[in-house]
Amino acid sequence: MDEPLAAAAARDLVELFRRLRARLRQVPSGGLTPSQAAVVLRLHRDGASSTTVLALAEGVRSQSMTATLNALDELGLIARAPDPEDGRRHVITLSEAGRARALADKQGRNAWLAHELGRRYTETELATINEALALLARLGD
Repeated sequence: MDEPLAAAAARDLVELFRRLRARLRQVPSGGLTPSQAAVVLRLHRDGASSTTVLALAEGVRSQSMTATLNALDELGLIARAPDPEDGRRHVITLSEAGRARALADKQGRNAWLAHELGRRYTETELATINEALALLARLGD
């Protein structure tokens, strides 16, 4: 195995994922701020959480996360319930409207990505991308 080649591929792949993730976060999410959209998507992906855990995951202070959660609560996108293990804390989940918003946002990002792939690449290049993705999928096994 060619270690320098593998190291270069790893470095380039990580950088590509970082840039693509940042670009996908810029896809409009129905009027939510990027912070609000990130929290909705995190709750959809990871399930119930607390303010502290969400703040750590998003790299913000608890006070900032509280402001984000208050805005999401006003929009009816989250529900708060007392934590059964610690009455001072709340368990935050998505409301039905929040789950619908998360699914719509996910579909919007997927549609944007499909459109950009179709616009930027030929059918032959898309076939090559799909082959590369099949190879890369083995990393997740």
